[in-house]
Amino acid sequence: MLNDIVILNEKETRGGFGEGIVEAARRNPNVVALTADLAGSLKLNVFMKEFPDRFIQCGIAEANMIGVAAGLTIGGKVPFTTTFANFSTSRVYDQIRQSVAYSGKNVKICASHAGLTLGEDGATHQVLEDIGMMKMLPGMAVVVPCDFNQTKAATIAIAEYEGPVYLRFGRPKWPNFTAEDQKFEVGKAQVLAEGTDISIFACGHMVWLAVEAAKILAEKGISVDLINIHTIKPLDEAAVIASIKKTGCIVTAEEHQINGGLGDSIAGVASRECPVPHEYVAVMDTFGESGTPKQLLDKYGLTTAHIVAAAEKAVSRKK
Repeated sequence: MLNDIVILNEKETRGGFGEGIVEAARRNPNVVALTADLAGSLKLNVFMKEFPDRFIQCGIAEANMIGVAAGLTIGGKVPFTTTFANFSTSRVYDQIRQSVAYSGKNVKICASHAGLTLGEDGATHQVLEDIGMMKMLPGMAVVVPCDFNQTKAATIAIAEYEGPVYLRFGRPKWPNFTAEDQKFEVGKAQVLAEGTDISIFACGHMVWLAVEAAKILAEKGISVDLINIHTIKPLDEAAVIASIKKTGCIVTAEEHQINGGLGDSIAGVASRECPVPHEYVAVMDTFGESGTPKQLLDKYGLTTAHIVAAAEKAVSRKK
């Protein structure tokens, strides 16, 4: 099963969003796109050309954009707000909480340039707290797809999902390896490989690195149950529990702070249902800095080698 997972090409996940929102708009005439002066970065050029009357340029006024989006839902529209992940969350958290989450508005908050792989723009733009912030909001779904194809499928799917959604994706070209024709289901984990020795749960860019790690671990005789948690909330608890009951230990891998993200969601389920050894691959309570995506992933411990080492440690702890 692992050997069947291969790189089809390398594409930006934000490009998957750009294609996905066009397809979602073709299917649903109520889909509208809003941006805070970042149409090019969010790959909205085709949408703007095909649906000029369904595009709103809000300018550098992210808080206002959230308020406009919330208002549009009252008329039955399905608004997709677009800007960088830092500006989609930290800058407008009050507006999201009050106007979207508290009111249960059907707004899709679409956030590019998330995590360390934003790269050279540095710590002020590299939001690493957003998953935790957004998953704490009642009723807010949090979706973190792993590659171009899955981001496209997720974008199409959330247009039909009723309720607020935070969709997180990235800036750089990244291995694209999931099926082009996949069906994306919010809240349903994707099992990439079945194993018996350790469960590895990953999201976003870290999924491909977890695939690479699983292949290395297989060569070392360690069988990996590899699960792509593309939806952190609502979490597929049944899939998580089934996996860790089978393997007895966990590694979580995410491009996010160690606090509040995927790892804590998995740990919460495990602590209630079947406590097992758990190792985290995440940013260890620090801000980022300027550098290339590869340099930053290396420095902050988010690599294939770090996942392998964490898995070996987790396995050793259960013996």
